[in-house]
Amino acid sequence: MTEISNALGLSNCDDFLFNLVCNEFLSAEEMEIIQQSSIQLKFQRGEAIIKQGARSTHIAYLSKGVVKHVYEDETGRNLILAISSAPNLIGGANMFYNGKNAFTIFALEACHACLIDISALKQVILMNSQFALKLFEVASDMFHDAIFNFISLAHKHVNGRVADIFIYLSRSIYKSEKFTLSLTRKELSEFAGVSQENVITTLSKFKHEGIISVEGKSIEILDFDKLIKISKIG
Repeated sequence: MTEISNALGLSNCDDFLFNLVCNEFLSAEEMEIIQQSSIQLKFQRGEAIIKQGARSTHIAYLSKGVVKHVYEDETGRNLILAISSAPNLIGGANMFYNGKNAFTIFALEACHACLIDISALKQVILMNSQFALKLFEVASDMFHDAIFNFISLAHKHVNGRVADIFIYLSRSIYKSEKFTLSLTRKELSEFAGVSQENVITTLSKFKHEGIISVEGKSIEILDFDKLIKISKIG
């Protein structure tokens, strides 16, 4: 169940968000507008931070944890667009999508997020063009990751897709060649756009060839060069 953390103000949201990405562009008045519309929440694995199809009322600053951006198509099939880890501003793209959230953001593990009211952000955007440009830049990061994921889906076989995912997770999410995987095998298949059986078979192949070590959720990339080669071959 989602929990509220502390009261509004500097002690919860401001320390995390604006000192990282936006503080240099904001006046004290503009900072106050956003502070007063922000609240810190805790989410457990599987909880939705932002829901697809709901009215776009907030974006979130993720101060702890890992999340997945998921699009559900008309048949109910889930496709993972991107993975994000803290610290990160998430859901910003929804500000510009017909007033509704284009995708759902789910917690993949225990997460802390500062929810910021979009109407307050838009008020500040109209007052401060430098802040607006920085916000657009940060909001575009998820689309960048999603676009490269779809390029992989469109042009690569399962080995190349899974290799791309582990390169991405190692470099961009966990920032290590050894990590505890937050995604289940099913979620890996939704990210790769292949069946769960194909993902399991590919992981077994990579393990047998000494490319990765797999012990439950513990993953270690043993041969990064070979993983990159598989990614290039596709």
